[in-house]
Amino acid sequence: MILLPPPHAALFGNDRNTLPKLACVAGEPSGDLLAAPVLSALNQIPDMAGLDVYGIGGPRMQAEGMHSHWPMETLSVRGYVEAIKQLPAILRLRKELIAKLLGEGRPDVFLGIDAPDFNLGVELQLRKAGIPTLHFVSPSIWAWRAGRIKKIVQAVDRMLCIFPFETEIYDRAGVASTYVGHPLASEIPLEPNPQLAREKIARTLQLPANELDGLVIAVLPGSRGSEIELIAPVFFETMNLLTHKLKGQKLHFLIPVATPRLREPLEQLLLNTKKSNPDIQIHLLDGMADEVLEASDVVLIASGTATLQAALWKKPMVISYKVPWLTAQIMKRQGYLPYVGLPNILCGEFVVPELLQDDATAEKLSAAILDWLNNPEKVAKLKERFSQMHETLRRPTGLLVAQAVAQTITNTHKQRASS
Repeated sequence: MILLPPPHAALFGNDRNTLPKLACVAGEPSGDLLAAPVLSALNQIPDMAGLDVYGIGGPRMQAEGMHSHWPMETLSVRGYVEAIKQLPAILRLRKELIAKLLGEGRPDVFLGIDAPDFNLGVELQLRKAGIPTLHFVSPSIWAWRAGRIKKIVQAVDRMLCIFPFETEIYDRAGVASTYVGHPLASEIPLEPNPQLAREKIARTLQLPANELDGLVIAVLPGSRGSEIELIAPVFFETMNLLTHKLKGQKLHFLIPVATPRLREPLEQLLLNTKKSNPDIQIHLLDGMADEVLEASDVVLIASGTATLQAALWKKPMVISYKVPWLTAQIMKRQGYLPYVGLPNILCGEFVVPELLQDDATAEKLSAAILDWLNNPEKVAKLKERFSQMHETLRRPTGLLVAQAVAQTITNTHKQRASS
């Protein structure tokens, strides 16, 4: 029997040290979610067989074969005040990472997934050293901190954009860019099936199959400890108030717990709420954000990537957020869009309400939820708008990013071979 070499052997050689290498960094759960389909697609590209992937990533990336050398949780902070507390650990991690990538762990290409405050600094150093850099998910320079484009010009060889309007910005700045769509738009079906999702959740909670018939409200208080600390209490107050305002209706609240470490503080808030309202039906589910959103009639949600998730499930929502006062003042001075929620940004207008900071009260949030429930025509128009958005964002994102990575690696090895 004649054994043929793998497809990449002619270009990369048979020695493991010459196999293609990809370093990547995802700084939070949303980045882990975005990057996992990319690594999966890379595994399907013949020339990338045996690809060595390492850096910083979460459980989904690791399930696709990535080796994460540092905990992703170190980078999972939001806001200036919160980042300052974690700054020594973040700077130490970045120094160690750069040293590794410029030394024995030198990759063929670096892929930064979101986390611009961390990744752009890494990319700048690597690009100066001749390592090609790709960045997946553009920083929100169109919303705030537009000055970051200057650093991007120096740090990034190619920006991989998840929103269609972003490529024009990079064209003007002289940065190569590619619109790859948003991976969630391909993963989420165009037509939701709320009943099927409710049945699945009922089985998970070991409830009767028809237990979730009636009104279901999804409540997503965020994926970070700081978010649970700041916004979750008022979300629980809102649920409590809604049970009184909707008295007589069969009402269930579903909360997907983003990470295991958030379960304890949420359970404590649930316990305190049940003390004052023993009959309230609040269910915590580990993960299952997609099922919870699909099953819901309306959503109460913290600002972030999950708001786009809710829009792709075609759900009316109320967006809310709280950050420490100092963080809010800094962000206010650097922002120039009137909205923070992704659905509103993508639509270019307030299609869903945003109640932030002092406006994030149980009374105002519950009133906004009731407004959706009392206006089915308004909900129908919103669903049409979200369906159009879904079609625009629906691309084979994981494959497009994987192809950009593979092409960069191939070009790098060709240049080495010819030099």
